[in-house]
Amino acid sequence: MASPFPERGVARRRQIWQRPFALLAMGIALCGCSFDLGSLMPEKEKPPEAPRAAATAAATAESAVSPGNVSEAQAHTAKAQSLAKSGEIAVALDEFNRAIGLDPYNAQALYGRALIYQGKNQHDFAIADFSAASGLNPQKVEPLLGRATSYLALGKAKEAAADLDEASEADPHNAQVWTTRGQAYERLGDRAKAAASYTKAVALRPRDDTARSGLARVGG
Repeated sequence: MASPFPERGVARRRQIWQRPFALLAMGIALCGCSFDLGSLMPEKEKPPEAPRAAATAAATAESAVSPGNVSEAQAHTAKAQSLAKSGEIAVALDEFNRAIGLDPYNAQALYGRALIYQGKNQHDFAIADFSAASGLNPQKVEPLLGRATSYLALGKAKEAAADLDEASEADPHNAQVWTTRGQAYERLGDRAKAAASYTKAVALRPRDDTARSGLARVGG
């Protein structure tokens, strides 16, 4: 999320991929955006497959998370989101860290911190937080899309495609999911699925230049 393309022309294809993913990460990180972060509220169940570090922290803090901690964590999260939108990323990261320290089940803070890590190209950390947020909100598309974007940045197209398959089922009207799914399957060399994904994206968002150029590449 080795290259499925032949070595001839690798440099050119790398240039083709680099910009769309940079734009995608920037769009996700700055739009706040095309989705409501307030909808990422943790469910009562513990995340089924949270990363080891997050799961350990959650287990040790479970009995210590009080209503007061939850409330304070929400305040830190809101402040962090405001700071991030203002471009004060370092301070925003500190606030997200405080929120998660107070309430390890704060999916909004986990997701927001993941976006910051992603923007700093710290994709392993981003994937861990996206995974934790997704575990707390299994039906939410945003953490899946975010994790898929980081998988693609790391060249893990197969993992990205799996997340995007799930995301497209959860929200079939999300154009960004279909565009990114097209990119994942194009990297995997599955032109049919890539074309189908790009076609869906263009149908939902006709001015999506990334999807349109992708569709032209795969011959859709």
